[in-house]
Amino acid sequence: MTRGLEMSGVAVALGGREVLRGVDLAVAPGEIVGLVGPNGAGKTTLLRVASRVLVPDAGDVRFDGRPLSDYRRRELSRRLAVVPQDTAIPFPFRAGELVVMGRVPHQPLTGFDSADDIAHSRAALDRMGIAHLADRSVFSLSGGERQLVSFARALAQEASLLLLDEPTAFLDLRHRVELLRVVAELAAAGRSALVVSHDLNLAARTCDRLAVLHGGVIAASGPPADVLTRQLLADVYGVEAEILTDADGRPVAIPRL
Repeated sequence: MTRGLEMSGVAVALGGREVLRGVDLAVAPGEIVGLVGPNGAGKTTLLRVASRVLVPDAGDVRFDGRPLSDYRRRELSRRLAVVPQDTAIPFPFRAGELVVMGRVPHQPLTGFDSADDIAHSRAALDRMGIAHLADRSVFSLSGGERQLVSFARALAQEASLLLLDEPTAFLDLRHRVELLRVVAELAAAGRSALVVSHDLNLAARTCDRLAVLHGGVIAASGPPADVLTRQLLADVYGVEAEILTDADGRPVAIPRL
């Protein structure tokens, strides 16, 4: 039985500043967890710890019950897929070439793209509605189009856990909804996602649980309706807001200007 991602007592200091101190967070199979909090709270740092890009100074990080450090890089890449805020691409790859790179963890070390790899990559492009971008250089794409390509690459990777850092930041409303709809479909099929977001209302609508990172610790965690309160917004963000309820019973925060 899979256990998903488990982080306990995670502490990280960067540049002499304690960014994370004793963070406990878990993402179960089939669950979408929204990681929210103010700028500089350490959300991206925590995602880097979860993907083993950054080794914490203290704490324990496990995936499916095994310490993250026990996984070989290729094995871990078959299990975890990361979509960063913005991907720096130094070479004018075509969009389709970038997506098929998501298949590398599944290939032999000396292998080439197989027909199966190509099929998975085309399916990912189709699913995101960007098959028409396949032959275009990424240098010619907008920020939003690059983000969709990056997400399609993660889909092609077929990982059981998605680590998404502001995945909708550059997207228009339609593509925001479409991307999060796909995340929800993956979760319904048993995969999971940890989603960093500054859009509290969108996170509340799409995530099973919100975890609020503030002051280096998880200040609150639970269903969106329990977490997104006037008091929390005042304490964590320093803003006054009204909390309404939408037709689906999800909270909607309306800041007072």
